[in-house]
Amino acid sequence: MPAEADTDTATAASVSTVVFDFGNVLVGWDPYGAFPRRTRAEVDAWMEEIDFPAFNLAQDAGRSWADARGTLADRPHLVPLLDEYVAGFADTLTGPVPGSAELVEELRAAGVRLLGLTNWSAELFAHAADAAPATTRMEHVVVSGRVGLAKPDPAIFRHLADTHDVDPSRTVFVDDSAANVAAARELGFHGVRFTDAPALRAALRGLGLPVRRQPA
Repeated sequence: MPAEADTDTATAASVSTVVFDFGNVLVGWDPYGAFPRRTRAEVDAWMEEIDFPAFNLAQDAGRSWADARGTLADRPHLVPLLDEYVAGFADTLTGPVPGSAELVEELRAAGVRLLGLTNWSAELFAHAADAAPATTRMEHVVVSGRVGLAKPDPAIFRHLADTHDVDPSRTVFVDDSAANVAAARELGFHGVRFTDAPALRAALRGLGLPVRRQPA
């Protein structure tokens, strides 16, 4: 049985837009894929010392990789794996998340407006299209690294709304991060936490969107 989606319960008969996060919603991401010649223990130790979640969020928020490398000047032993991560980033993308591309196409065919809002380094975002073509099927995509803001900062949701004429009350935001979904809900979006495509499909149906119970 698919996991039940974490969604709000607001009536949304007038919902006309779906905003997709990309990583682990449309395209799988596994940072260990960048290190085929390293043991898991080596990578774990590097991630712990570098504080990988915080370090990566800074990249998503617009820091260049050159500047990131410079922050390690006093810890040069961390630089080789950083360079390997950047060089091998394409291999961290595991391909389309099962069922998501079909859902994107179904929403497009029904005339639902689709946008992207993704935390992603500006310098590495080009890899998304090859790994998961559904990422190219959005009307517009706000890439955090390009705008210098990253989820769950409310400012990036306001940027999306202001720049692309988005009414949060008529918009569903889909993300695998509970913190990001909570931030969107605080600003009036209908938030759905992604677990898998069948659960998302059910959640979107519950919000009044024209999707089938199961893909054909």
